[in-house]
Amino acid sequence: MTQSVIRLDGIQVFARHGVLPEETRLGQKFLIDLVVTADTAQATANDDYRHAVCYAALCDHVMAIAAGEPVQLIETLADRIAQDLLAHFPTIARLTVRVSKPGAPIAHPFGMVSVETTRERTLPVGFSLGCNMGDRQSALALAVTWLGLTPGLEITAVSGLYRTAPWGGVEQPDFYNLCVTGRSSLDAMALLRVCKDIETRLGRVPSVRWGQRAMDVDLLYLGTQEISNPVLTLPHPGIAQRAFVLVPLAEIASEQKISGLSVSDMLDRLPREADDVVPCAEDPSCIAEDQK
Repeated sequence: MTQSVIRLDGIQVFARHGVLPEETRLGQKFLIDLVVTADTAQATANDDYRHAVCYAALCDHVMAIAAGEPVQLIETLADRIAQDLLAHFPTIARLTVRVSKPGAPIAHPFGMVSVETTRERTLPVGFSLGCNMGDRQSALALAVTWLGLTPGLEITAVSGLYRTAPWGGVEQPDFYNLCVTGRSSLDAMALLRVCKDIETRLGRVPSVRWGQRAMDVDLLYLGTQEISNPVLTLPHPGIAQRAFVLVPLAEIASEQKISGLSVSDMLDRLPREADDVVPCAEDPSCIAEDQK
């Protein structure tokens, strides 16, 4: 991803924001500054302004919000501008809005009063976790905790625990699986590094395909992004064929669209075998096995 930082300083607008009646009646000048971080890969690759963030359009949106409905706080105004720009400019990843009020009603000499707010675009993200070695429940709990401690990643839901039969015909213990969903401002490659780091910390080493795993942490999707390179494919190519992914994911994100289909639709279309994915809450052996 190629990112550029765009700065727009000193956008001037006459508006009626403020707490005092005189401010809303008479109005005053406000100054607005923007610092915008945007994905400019397409624009720079082809020198094509149609894929760039239009500076004039940024100003138009700022003016429309700032000159619109009066608010009491410039904090509120800054936040409304930030939300509007994120909603209308999909390539913006992060922005800072500063609203300055040079005529603020302060009974002392001052240079400037201003407020800054920073917002980052976040995208829905999903992970599938599984393991079949050691204390599986504790390992999965630790992996979820480490995911939740990742800066730029907010966990919003964790599925229940499921016992699933191993794939690939290799004789080995059953897997425990779960899914995690959240929102993230990180890019896909950064999230992949987080997954691999957690696997390594929990003892994952190269092994036989479909063999035993100390920990698997798979990135399933990141918004509607489609990525295909030697190290990462998004959405994960195996989602639609794996009950051990779809069952826990449907528990917490049944309406999430992946490649045009909801998770619940994918699960309905998947041929199933009896007891292929069993909720541990309904299977006392899940707890008993890990306590041996």
